[in-house]
Amino acid sequence: MNLSERIHVYIRLTRLDRPIGILLLLWPTLWGTWIAGSGHPPYHIVFIFLLGTVLMRSAGCVVNDYADRDFDRQVKRTRDRPLTSGEVAPREALWLASSLFVLAFMLALSLNRLTVLLSVPALLLAVSYPYTKRYLAIPQAYLGIAFGFGIPMTFAAQLESVPAVAWWLLFANIFWAIAYDTAYAMVDRDDDVRIGIHSSALFFGRYDVAAIMACYAMTLITLFAIGWSLGFGFVYYVALCCAASIATYHYTLIRGRQREACFKAFIHNTWFGATVFLGIALDQLFHLPASLP
Repeated sequence: MNLSERIHVYIRLTRLDRPIGILLLLWPTLWGTWIAGSGHPPYHIVFIFLLGTVLMRSAGCVVNDYADRDFDRQVKRTRDRPLTSGEVAPREALWLASSLFVLAFMLALSLNRLTVLLSVPALLLAVSYPYTKRYLAIPQAYLGIAFGFGIPMTFAAQLESVPAVAWWLLFANIFWAIAYDTAYAMVDRDDDVRIGIHSSALFFGRYDVAAIMACYAMTLITLFAIGWSLGFGFVYYVALCCAASIATYHYTLIRGRQREACFKAFIHNTWFGATVFLGIALDQLFHLPASLP
């Protein structure tokens, strides 16, 4: 395998050719970055967290495929992944993941001590998440913590503290992650039953669609409360209404429980996250919010 082919394999292994995971990790990080920076976060902070998001997501994908390599061989959708197909050896995958984690940690070292300390649980969450599917009934909740941990980190990087609003944003992200990843889990429901791993789609059973919509509602209610506590204005609440409309559209996709439609709803969640971010950014641009609680 020549260098060009090897790079292409690594791109597939890290899912850089499928950026949806990066976007779902990025949006909540940007929510926190803009709120912590009162609408004007320092450019270097934005750059560090953008690059850190790409590195951490890429490393997380490698760890996930390493952990699931025996399961993935039994699923048609995943049996051609580089690790399961033999294009990448397990030890090689571990070296790649370790290198990406080291690069992400080097970025954190350019920030303050509290952010560096928070990077440790962020790493542990990323490494341990793939294994939660073996033990937790709703591993998607754990994913929400892992995907949202950039929120307290970006507050720490800018404020040298983590106020209550950061944890409430993380709380909102947990419910959002359960919503979108349950839609994703509905795609693999039959395979998960056969293999014997857990997912929220299996846990919720025939109430899966209702559970997804309830999680969207909890996300929006929490975001509304955060905006209210910070004194956000009209633009922010218009954005939340638009996000609610997007969630309603997702209901039309998932209610039939068809694989392709559920996967489409999962992919479309980037617009939910982007809409919330746009509301935060525009509202802070035109309206000065209250101080952080």
